[in-house]
Amino acid sequence: MVFKRWVAATLVAAAGIGGGVVHAQDVSVSAKDLKALLERVEAAESRIQELESQRAPTLPQSINGTPRSVRTLAPGSAKIRDTSYVDEDDPIIRRLETLENKWVEIDEQLDEGFTQDGTSGATMKISGRIHGDAWAFPDIDDDINNLDRDGDPQDRLIWRRVRLGAKGNIKDNMKYKVELEFADPGSLQYRDVYIGFNDLPFFQTLLIGNQKRPFGLDHINSSRYNVFIERPFVIEAFNQDARRLGIASYGISDDLKWNWRWGLYNPELTQDDEGYTGDHWQGQVAGRLANTAWYDECSDGRSYIHWAVSGMMSWPDGDGGSANNNEARFDTRPEARTRDDWLDTGAIGGAESVQQLGLETAMNFGPLQLVGEMENSWVARGDANPDVHFWGGYGYISYFLTGEHMPWDRKTGQLGRPKPFQNFFLVDTCDDCVDGGWGAWQLAARYSYLNMNDEDISGGEGSAFTLGLNWYWNPNSSLQFNYIHGEITGATNRQSPAVARNGNYDILGARFRVDF
Repeated sequence: MVFKRWVAATLVAAAGIGGGVVHAQDVSVSAKDLKALLERVEAAESRIQELESQRAPTLPQSINGTPRSVRTLAPGSAKIRDTSYVDEDDPIIRRLETLENKWVEIDEQLDEGFTQDGTSGATMKISGRIHGDAWAFPDIDDDINNLDRDGDPQDRLIWRRVRLGAKGNIKDNMKYKVELEFADPGSLQYRDVYIGFNDLPFFQTLLIGNQKRPFGLDHINSSRYNVFIERPFVIEAFNQDARRLGIASYGISDDLKWNWRWGLYNPELTQDDEGYTGDHWQGQVAGRLANTAWYDECSDGRSYIHWAVSGMMSWPDGDGGSANNNEARFDTRPEARTRDDWLDTGAIGGAESVQQLGLETAMNFGPLQLVGEMENSWVARGDANPDVHFWGGYGYISYFLTGEHMPWDRKTGQLGRPKPFQNFFLVDTCDDCVDGGWGAWQLAARYSYLNMNDEDISGGEGSAFTLGLNWYWNPNSSLQFNYIHGEITGATNRQSPAVARNGNYDILGARFRVDF
């Protein structure tokens, strides 16, 4: 029968996953149970057939005008013959129902992952992403060329991201995640690496380890879903690489309108070495409060309005102790993958504290989306030097030519995964014709600005206009194309810190991205 085949297929799949045991909470079935379980199913089916043949002829098709019910099996299986007249207390029927319920639970748990024998109650889900880039620099003024160490930015074919990770839950309310970055062959790095606890009083979810600091929508958004290939000036400069060692709380209101993140961090970037080492903690606090002011339930979120405020405050080692890097520094590339940062304040000597404030909004109306952010950084340098203020922002508009929309995750306050109405495919049909789907197509335009020139600091002033075209093949893969025209004024670099560079540039970029 259909149910027997479904059980057999599920057992074989479970037995083939690393030779381990599939766990659905406290229920586990190993390969050695296959024969016994199938025998039980066959016995139950035989018993049902026997009872049907004995009793079916004497029973009416309805009772008091009410049709008899039809018993169904696990999701996706076919209905068996009418068994409403079978004795519910029959021991074989009870055993069959128990077995059915077990496999329903296991089928649901398979979506969460699997574990090896000996870790009952834990789950593991493997994930990864691959981003391959192509960059060209057709027109750059000579003065801007000098901001790059090569003196002339070279065209690039690179792996921007090659990540593989695992995450899951540990009984009863623990969670974990480990994600490794393989894009640089000479340097294995990590990204998200943390343990955590769910369903806590007050804190709700608490994560301990390397994780994103909650500052700036575009950095909280996953690179899997971002509309443009690279993030804006201000996002990368004020929250470079985003992830830091820390402990943070994540919460959400019952009505899904509010969500928040806040925590304590070390601002030193450690994901490419063994961790933090030093005698100056350079502590940092950061938080974000987000609100989904409107979410159109009737259209399943095709339209919504979001706003948020975020902030960070840190205490860097501005005196540059021998065992510490001064973390009062802001730098960024030209919204493309160049060898060096083109806007760079350098380490700001004498910095005692850094205060940062960000405002953000996102509005979506069907295929149309409008997004904008503004961020500020104030650096206090005591009595020796005047305080400095850097600021910037961006705004973009995007539109799906094929009618899709950018989903919104109300639990986290960030963009979700776009899903084409029709996936891209091209196949031969049985009548010697060709059939295909076009996927989803999205146009986007962004303007961004950053000013890191103030007092004696010449980090540079940059502005850029980016035109983007995104082709989503399916929910898990896409092609992105960007054209960038930018201008930089008053920027210095490490090779010639006394010379301010000015000029324009044009950059072309493309990215293939897939995640699983």
